[in-house]
Amino acid sequence: MYVNGVPQQPGRDFDRIGSELVFHRVLAQEGRLGPIRWLSMLLGIAGTYRKHETVDVVYEVDGRRTVVSLTPI
Repeated sequence: MYVNGVPQQPGRDFDRIGSELVFHRVLAQEGRLGPIRWLSMLLGIAGTYRKHETVDVVYEVDGRRTVVSLTPI
């Protein structure tokens, strides 16, 4: 389990409750961009540097390592 490429430890950083992962801290999502922000990006005036975290789950199935990226809710 990784958040933005940083390893997470079960019990310390998150808990697994059934099929859900519950993190001990809030994970940030960028959210929708408004028309002013889109216009400023289109014109090259400014970019967007909001916090956006990704969760990558690494697991094995039949001896093959698999990585899945999840979107926090």
